[in-house]
Amino acid sequence: MIEKQASAGTRIDRERVVDAGFRSETAATGSGNRIDAVFDRLRLKGRKGLIAYITAGDPGYEATADLVLAMERAGADLIELGVPFSDPMADGPVIQQASMRALAGGTTPAGILGLVRCLRRQTQVPLLLMTYYNPVLHYGLAAFAADAAAAGVDGLIVPDLPVEESGPLLTELQQHRVYLIPFAAPTSTPERLARAGQLAQGFIYCVSLTGVTGAREGLPPGIEEFMQRVRVCTDRPLAIGFGIASPVQAALMSKLGDAVIVGSAIVSLVEQYAAEREMMLQQVSALVGSLKQAISQVD
Repeated sequence: MIEKQASAGTRIDRERVVDAGFRSETAATGSGNRIDAVFDRLRLKGRKGLIAYITAGDPGYEATADLVLAMERAGADLIELGVPFSDPMADGPVIQQASMRALAGGTTPAGILGLVRCLRRQTQVPLLLMTYYNPVLHYGLAAFAADAAAAGVDGLIVPDLPVEESGPLLTELQQHRVYLIPFAAPTSTPERLARAGQLAQGFIYCVSLTGVTGAREGLPPGIEEFMQRVRVCTDRPLAIGFGIASPVQAALMSKLGDAVIVGSAIVSLVEQYAAEREMMLQQVSALVGSLKQAISQVD
């Protein structure tokens, strides 16, 4: 269960983690998906989007719920919840360690879906699960798609699922209007980029560099040319992630796409202040707010 508590101005209602049959409302858009609604709003305002990532269950379900609400208030337009996995091959050390802490604390896919159900009583911010394929496969593709939709999940990001092999999961998700977000990387072939553009829903996750997640200094070489290659393949929004940690980096990257994704820098703060809930929320909110302010000033 998620216990009833008050923290940093938020209150999480008591809910059972497993509650089959609950289906939250979706935003009033043609697609019925909150992701589209947010990017439509950003485009009309001429603004860039901020996608914030945290690992679900680190340091606990209640803290994760508080963080989601705090980040939304601070300016996050969409939020990714990482599903912890024992072999997180696409993640750097910061997120790997967060996954290990969450797993040690008993975090499960079912528990995360229960958390999303609770959050849908509080917020309509788009929520995406970033998960490796194995937990979804173990849960069952059809069951996971149905339960994710019922909980109020808007999209899935699966870094180890090639677009060429995504058909079975995509079919199940499409039945419930949950988006499968494709990846594009600097190493992607023209054929793979074209396929990703063809299948893209919501947005395309553009990996700004090769390697794993983690904060880095400066901009990766060749990023402008890479983003141009992706842009010609789709009219969907492009979100840039991997290595973005500071407001300056976020502002520079946002000029090349429609949104920026920041994860490791936020997760580092969660780890640093895990024992001090209020300070953790304040520090994360301050970082998210500064990132949003920086990209909002981009012409």
